[in-house]
This record gives sequence, C-alpha cells and structure tokens, in this order.
Amino acid sequence: MNLTDKIQILKPHTALLKGNLMGIEKEGLRVSRKGGISQAPHPKAFGCALTHPNITTDFSESLIELVTPPLHSAEAALSFLSKTQQYLYHHLPKDQSFWPASMPCVIRGETYIPIARYGSSNRGMMKTIYRKGLANRYGSVMQTIAGIHFNYSFSTDFFEAYRAKKAPKATLRDFTDQSYMGLTRNVVRYGWLIPYLFGASSAVCKSFLKGYHQHSLVEFNDSTLYEPYATSLRMGDIGYQNLREDEAGVKANYNSLGHYIHSLKSGMQTSCREYEAIGLKAQGEYQQLNTNILQIENEYYASVRPKPLVLGGKKPLDALQDQGIGYIELRSLDINPLLPLGIDQTQIHFLEVFMLFCLLETSPAISSREQFDIDNNDHLVAHEGRKPNLNLIHKGQSITLEKLGSDSMNKIYLCAELLGEKYQDAVKQMTRRINNADLTPSAVTLSEMKNRNQGFFDYTNTLSKQHRREFLEKSIDSDHFNYLDQQTQLSCAQQLEIEQADNLSFDDYLSHYFTDE
Repeated sequence: MNLTDKIQILKPHTALLKGNLMGIEKEGLRVSRKGGISQAPHPKAFGCALTHPNITTDFSESLIELVTPPLHSAEAALSFLSKTQQYLYHHLPKDQSFWPASMPCVIRGETYIPIARYGSSNRGMMKTIYRKGLANRYGSVMQTIAGIHFNYSFSTDFFEAYRAKKAPKATLRDFTDQSYMGLTRNVVRYGWLIPYLFGASSAVCKSFLKGYHQHSLVEFNDSTLYEPYATSLRMGDIGYQNLREDEAGVKANYNSLGHYIHSLKSGMQTSCREYEAIGLKAQGEYQQLNTNILQIENEYYASVRPKPLVLGGKKPLDALQDQGIGYIELRSLDINPLLPLGIDQTQIHFLEVFMLFCLLETSPAISSREQFDIDNNDHLVAHEGRKPNLNLIHKGQSITLEKLGSDSMNKIYLCAELLGEKYQDAVKQMTRRINNADLTPSAVTLSEMKNRNQGFFDYTNTLSKQHRREFLEKSIDSDHFNYLDQQTQLSCAQQLEIEQADNLSFDDYLSHYFTDE
C-alpha cells in the first residue's frame, strides 16, 4: 500500500485526526543585565523545578523550560505557552531577561554556568549529578544551547480505524508501536527538512567557542562567528553531538521498538574507559551517575524520541517496554528569535502534517549504509543548507536539496489534504523556503544582522528587550496566572513531601535504581 492509497482509505476518517494531541517544551536562558548567564538561583516565584509541571529547568539553574500540557490544537498549545511566557516576564527579577535564541548569550567560561539544583531528595540529587556528569563529559558550554521540543500523538480512535484498514489481524498495541517506529524512522530520514526550514542559528557569540580549537566558522564581526550558508549550528558540529557514543559503538536503532530499547540499554550497561578516568567520586562527591557510555537513556542526543505516556516511577525504557509508545518527541527545532514565542501557528501546522506524512509514508528498516547517508545529509544541511545546488543523498543517489525538498513537499502536501485548508496553506508557505533559501529564518536573521550592523549578541539582545516589552504590555489572563501561582505552591509542597519520604541513603538509592529491573 503506497502513500496515495493510505490517504484514500483514511479520507472517511479525517475527523479522528482532531483527537490528536500536541505539546510544546521551550527552553531559554535567564540572562543578566550585563548579558551573561544569570548566576542567581531559579526564581522562587516559579516554584520548585523538580515538580512544577509547566516551569522547570534543564541543564543549568539558569536554563528555564516552559512546558505545555498535551492539547488538541496549535492554537491551544500556543495560547498556553504565550500566557506562561507572559507570567515568566512578570515574575522575572528586573535585572534578568529571557534569551530568545538557541545559541547562548555571552559566556564567561565553564565555571559561570550553574548546574541545575532540585533539592535534597534522592530523586533531586540524581538529576543534579546526571547534569554534573554531562558537564564533566562534554563541558558545560554545549549544554547552554536551547531548543524547542514538539510532542505529538495520534488518537487511539485514529489508530483503531487505520489498523482496521491496514492490518486488521494485528493487535492495537503492536500496530501502534510499529506505526510509531515507522514514523520515527521517517523523521530520521526526512529530518534534514526541519533545520533547513526552521533553523535559526547560523551565527554565534565568539565567547561560545573560546578554547574550541577545531571549527569551520568565519568572522562576522569582532564579536561574532558564523557560517554563510548554515541553517542550524545547534544541530551541527558545535552543537549537540553523540560523537563519543558513536565511536564507542552506541547508535540508536529505530528498526523496531525492541531494537531501540536494546541499543540504548547496551550503552547504559557498557563501561567507558574515558569516563572511568573521570571517576565516579572525587573527595566523596559524585562526579557522574556511573562510568558507562550513557549514564541514563536521556544522555543519547536524538532528533526524535519515541516516548511512553506515563512513567509511574519506572525508568523511561522500561515504561516503553511495558506500555508501548505513547507519543513522539521531535527535538530538532531551533528557537526562532524573530518570533515572540520562538515558534508560530504556521510552523506547528506544518509539523502536524510532517508527522502525518512520516506515519503514512513507506518506512523500511534503516541500513547502516543509509544511516551513514542520513548523518551526512544532516551535517551538510546544518552547516551549508542554503548553499546553491547543494547535493544530498537519497536512496543511494545524489540529488539536489531543492529537488529532494520539492519532491518531499509534494508528498507532504497530499497528507495536508486530510487535515484541511490551513494545513495545506502551511505546507505551501514552507515550500517557498525550499525554492528560495533567503526566506528561511537562518537567512533572515543573518540578513538583518548585516543590515543593522549588529553582531549576534547585540541583535539578539535587541529582540530580547522587544519581546519582553510586548509581553509586559499585553493584558493578563488572571485565571492562568492564578493557576501558575497555585502550581508554584503545590510544586514546593510536593518536593518537600518527596524529600521527607526518602528512607535510603543516596548510595543505596542509586544502586537500587540501576539494579532494579
């Protein structure tokens, strides 16, 4: 059954797609008035990061993460994010701002990046020590890069109708898992489209690469480095990488849910000589959770992850094994500094269609040869995606990015017909970026920097102040602000409860965590 056939059989069931759910996780640095990463702790006004469902932290105490619940539409998700970001601006100390780009502000060095803290509970300490391990393994500077994660799930009713047409003898659980893994493989295959269309990190502050000896960036001005045709340096050589894991033989295998779980578990169970040299403890203080290639599964950076719906105290991979896949997390989105929220409705509508396309398009297993080509495509697009006549590899053949992009967009447009007119319009808008690279956010931001004669920091800082002003001038949704006030109180009460319930030493807690199956 090809893509067109699948679209035809689903046309009577398009209403079921309205039951799909989406959520947004948006990261951003708290920045001091002087332009560096804030050294102040996570503001008390935002409650306790360990347990707050909507305002938490990522690697650094200063790297805030705003999280929406799963919602049924782009409009609802953006509304929740917007009101939460507005709350953030109203409660940030006056000497701090919220950085609106993926690449960080001025960085004074590793010691000026405070690692996130989550209280004295075993669970909280484990989160902090995991981050300490990341700092010791990869350096803290790389961990200051921010992004947007887009979470998406198809409704159970939709999967039931799709299964009845495509594989009536399969159980719903098996069909759902296989469908989501097929989707995941296609996100890996066609994933280069995401940094090309939405990448917004073609320049970086020189301070980010201080002491970084090997890179291909050139000088934009005395404070900024860039690559003329880059789309997303965040997704390139100076951004998130798994080079050490790859060298050690750990590569996520998406060919089935079982393969995926096994490939990451092997990294979590194999000791690494380089990390053994760091040591588990120094002067009695934990330096990392363990000396394995991966401390926990989250350490493996992936542009896409299949996720379970509920952890319920289980490790993520165990929950995946027991429950199956609940949703897909797309992790390759840059924050667009031109947009007040870093993302907009047209982009989300496109992402919804992209997910549907990846679900319906044929998705064979990924061979090691194809994986090599995929990695090469991703690298090329991150660093040179807007270069005229750039060639990528698809199905073993060399093809221009423009031709491959146009062919892919034509198929994506067919899927948009199942979702409706505004989705078709979103695909048309994004197709213009394939035909004209100057319309991409990476090109627009560079062009504006040149026109304004501003380096990366000054340009982004100007946008930061502008966004803050606009959010503070908006009228307040008092119901949403009251809800977040309640979450502030609740989160700290929950954290205290977790701390008081601990009855194991941290050594024992960690030992149980890694030995309990």
